[in-house]
Parts: sequence; C-alpha cells; structure tokens
Amino acid sequence: MSIPEKSKEFVTSLERGLSVIQVFDHSKKKLSLSDVAKYTDLSRATARRFLFTLKVLGYVESDGKLFWLSPKVLQLGYSYLASQPIVEIVQPIIEKVSQETGESCSVAVIDGAEIVYIARYMTHHIMSVNLGVGTRLPAFATSMGRVLLSYKSLEEQIQAIGTPPEEKFTPYTQTDQKILLDTLTEVRRQGFSIVNQELELGLRSIAVPIMDQRNQVIAAMNISTQASRTSESALMDNVLPSLLRASRLVQERLPM
Repeated sequence: MSIPEKSKEFVTSLERGLSVIQVFDHSKKKLSLSDVAKYTDLSRATARRFLFTLKVLGYVESDGKLFWLSPKVLQLGYSYLASQPIVEIVQPIIEKVSQETGESCSVAVIDGAEIVYIARYMTHHIMSVNLGVGTRLPAFATSMGRVLLSYKSLEEQIQAIGTPPEEKFTPYTQTDQKILLDTLTEVRRQGFSIVNQELELGLRSIAVPIMDQRNQVIAAMNISTQASRTSESALMDNVLPSLLRASRLVQERLPM
C-alpha cells in the first residue's frame, strides 16, 4: 500500500506492529525472534519489543524460544465481520442457494489483489484448499475476483492484476494482462463471471455481484462445482438464476 508522502498522521510503529502479526501464516506458524526480524525487515531489537508488547496484550504466545499467534487475534477479524451488516444477511440466503443447487455457495469482498471470504456454506469438499471465512485467493484467477475487479477503474484493475505469476496454478490459468482486462470488460457487460479450472484443476465456478442500496458493488457471490459434472451451459441455465435472485434479495435487505 502506498503512503502519500509519509503523512505526519501516519503511525509507523503501528504499521510495524501489524506487520509482525501478519508475518505468521500457514507455512510460518511458529517463528523465532530472528525469523520475525528477517521476514518483517525489522532489527532484532525492534522485533523483540513488538513481540513483547503483543505478548503482554495477549495476541502472541511464546515458549521462550518460539512465538506464535494466540486465539485473541481472531478478535481483529471478527470485529470486521460483526461490523458488516451483509455478513449476517447473506448467511441464510447462501444456505438456500446451496439447497437449491446442491453446490457450495460463498460470498467474498475484495482487498487489493485478493478476495477475502466473509461467508460460506459448504455442501461438499471439492477443493484441495480448505476454504472458510477469512480465506484469501488471487482475484484475477477467481470468479468472484473477476466480478469485483470488473467494477473497478482501469487503473485499479491493472494495479490489482499486476504481473501475474509466471508459474500458473493450472494449465488453464490466464496470465496475459491484456486478455484479463478484456475479460473483465466482458464480465461487467454480462453481469457474471465463469472461471473454468484456472485456480484448481477440476473446479468450475460462477459468480455475480452484490449491490448495496445505492447500486454500488460491495461483494460477490459464487457457486463452485466440479467441472466433470457441470458444464458452463448448465451453470448459466441452472445456477445463474438462483445466484441472481439471491443477490437481489441481499440488496433488498441491506440497510440504506
């Protein structure tokens, strides 16, 4: 994230403290002081102070050698969920969509170049990745991501797409920026996005936008299915109408 001229209002110490929390992930569950300093580009002394403070506040635990996040960190994420009316509104609606279609249904918002799941109802497990609330996926290779990006400005789209990785997720992953931008134009025109095995082999999904009362896109809703048993035409004929009805229902129930 760019910081305009390092504004005097910007608190660098808070930025660094958050970077310490964010360094922990699936592949870095427990880290030493040296690891934290290396991954955050902080000095050992600075990293030590932040870890000590986070430990006192209850966000980090330690055995004296290694550090790891405590469950209290979840409060940060759930504060967001609790503050967003859409989260409570969509849950019963996506459950109904799943019952109608027999497929898993999810809702996500966009955060930079990634989508973040804020609601999900799973009928069966079809991905190698265990998706849940808080899961992040690359926007350019997902149906919900393309829907959300399609309503951004060209500049925002280019920034979000960036330079896609040379190593594709699957042989079908589209990484050409021009083609992706053209795809986003088409997604905006037609009002939905279908992604066919670009994120994971065997996975096909369709997504639609969710608008607020001012007709501004605030989220996306999708259905994921197995490509071997559901064709793109079947998604459009049998699943898309259910998603569109659900999207309109969410919009009607959102507060002004």
